[in-house]
Amino acid sequence: MRVLVTGGAGFIGSTFVRRALGGAEPTLAGAEIVVLDKLTYAGNEANLAPVSGQPRLRFVKGDITDGQLVRDAMRGADAVVHFAAESHVDRSIVGADPFVVTNVVGTQILLQAALELGVGRFVHVSTDEVYGSIEAGSWAEGHPVEPNSPYSASKAGSDLLARSYTRTHGLDVRVTRCSNNYGPYQHPEKMVPLFVTNLLDGQPVPLYGDGLNVRDWLHVDDHCRGVAQVLERGRAGEVYNIGGGTELSNRELTGRLLAAVGADWSMVSPVTDRKAHDRRYSLDWTKIRDELGYEPVVSFDEGLTATVRWYADNRQWWEPLKHGTAVAP
Repeated sequence: MRVLVTGGAGFIGSTFVRRALGGAEPTLAGAEIVVLDKLTYAGNEANLAPVSGQPRLRFVKGDITDGQLVRDAMRGADAVVHFAAESHVDRSIVGADPFVVTNVVGTQILLQAALELGVGRFVHVSTDEVYGSIEAGSWAEGHPVEPNSPYSASKAGSDLLARSYTRTHGLDVRVTRCSNNYGPYQHPEKMVPLFVTNLLDGQPVPLYGDGLNVRDWLHVDDHCRGVAQVLERGRAGEVYNIGGGTELSNRELTGRLLAAVGADWSMVSPVTDRKAHDRRYSLDWTKIRDELGYEPVVSFDEGLTATVRWYADNRQWWEPLKHGTAVAP
């Protein structure tokens, strides 16, 4: 079996690749993994260092908007798992162009190549942010997409393209929508690693607005486990929410991060809230639990403790990445 993993040098994609090649996903045992990654600021070959010597790994540097390169990399693949995306909301507010090009155009190029090459399965990895904001309750997969940022709008557009390739062409595309990920190897522009690395350096952390925006937190290992289950047993044309089951306000999360590194609230600097900052995300992941047997297995306390420890022990990984990182979480 050969699987093309786009964005496989990024945070979530590289976790999926390490798990696949390291034996954590039995259904991918023996599979050849082809990673296609442009190596933007968020992609890092060092993320693949633990499996770089594996003969089943092949790395292709390139852009998913390059049609010929995509077809060359995809040729012979039995499945595609599509993680590649521009993903940082603040960057999309500053400039939306790369989000539309990569997330919408790039996804269409991948879908068309998969159709032409007869790829059997295509998993399109998306986000809960496409649903917008919810005051109470949780989104099921049938909820309309109502994105509020250029980033989430570009992901919603890519989701709809994925749907169209199943409905129009019969391509087997399965869409996943995850909640907020955390874990090792996450770029330090995102909230958890930004706060942790700032605090480890004795620097203050920027907390948006009143800090009461709520997110559901999902360990990256659990997310990748869910993606692998969708790849193995998901149904064509279906959407699967992948949640973590731990809803926290940003203020609550900040308190836990402060405690984890032995800091206090004097290290918190309130900053002006983000434009159109969604108040609350919450996923109903009953469908993937009932159909595929998904359950998150990494408790939030255990996962957060291990994540903080990883950043404390891996300064050589994140210190170079913090130079030039000028956006808040």
